[in-house]
Amino acid sequence: MTFHAYMLRCSDGSYYTGHTDNFETRIAQHQSGVIKGYTFDRRPVELVWSAEFETRAEALASELQIKGWSRKKKEALIAENWDKLKKASISHTSPSLSDALRLRSGRTEDETDPADQSEPVMPPPPVIVLVRPQLGENIGKAARAMLNFGLTEMRLVSPRDGWPNPDAGPSAAGADFILDQAQVFETLADAVSDCAHVYATTVRKRGVTKPVVTPEEAAREIHAAQGRCAYIFGPERSGLETEDVALARKILTVPINPEFGSLNLAQAVILCAYEWSKRANLSQPTITDLGEPAPQVELEGMIEQLNTLLEKVGYFFPPDRANATRLTLRNLLTKPGWNHLEVRTLRGVLSHLNRPRER
Repeated sequence: MTFHAYMLRCSDGSYYTGHTDNFETRIAQHQSGVIKGYTFDRRPVELVWSAEFETRAEALASELQIKGWSRKKKEALIAENWDKLKKASISHTSPSLSDALRLRSGRTEDETDPADQSEPVMPPPPVIVLVRPQLGENIGKAARAMLNFGLTEMRLVSPRDGWPNPDAGPSAAGADFILDQAQVFETLADAVSDCAHVYATTVRKRGVTKPVVTPEEAAREIHAAQGRCAYIFGPERSGLETEDVALARKILTVPINPEFGSLNLAQAVILCAYEWSKRANLSQPTITDLGEPAPQVELEGMIEQLNTLLEKVGYFFPPDRANATRLTLRNLLTKPGWNHLEVRTLRGVLSHLNRPRER
């Protein structure tokens, strides 16, 4: 499978940057309005740049980096004007991936061109903080869960086996760059010192009185928040300690089986990351056109054809149950919402059963 990062010029002159694993379909969806996001009210759109990558991580990194560029730098890339792109990189410092995440909206502070309308300003994605994680494999799985839903900044607090950990990479399954850029801190207080909104994930009562929210509620707050946000997760064996929870602004928990309230680290991360991603305008699954529903007259013809065939073979027996059986068949055949092609196909099958071909 190949992945693409791409840039579209919208009808209002602004640029939209994205990434996808189904390039031609994705561009067509932007153009047709299937995607109800930034480009929907700015159609028609024009594809002005794209690049192919072997992994989703590389495509996502490219998307986020370009979103942090000025309009001049984007247009230099589109024109393949490498000299101009180099000069723009000097006058406007090219952001690292972590900087690009903070500038996800695609506009730099010193870009004042009124025509430079980019994607709407979004709060920076939340940070995932793993407190005293024990196994490298679990750190890698957490990184994989993060990248699945567009989160890329991981912070580690006193990992038990040190860092880097060779066991983390294989479990990351392609999200290695998150591990490579993970920051390590001695204390949780240091790890969240730049965060204004900190959510402690726990399913156990810790004797700390704080507001309690679900992952969905936390995600809604994060998307509306000013300043950096962080989810903090405790060690695999015991979870966060009371002192850890005390540093948070709110407690995040989920309804869970009281007889077995243990989530593994990656599961906990993915619950939070998924809820955040629902408002992050990530790539959506390819939408398949199911076709227009068949008109009632076609369904009636199919049902009548089937009834005729069944009468010939004596299916409606005993006679006093015939009407009830016909009604059951009608309910069955009108439930799925057949389209025109499906009705024609099934009628062809019925015709063949009635007049089998000699071979």
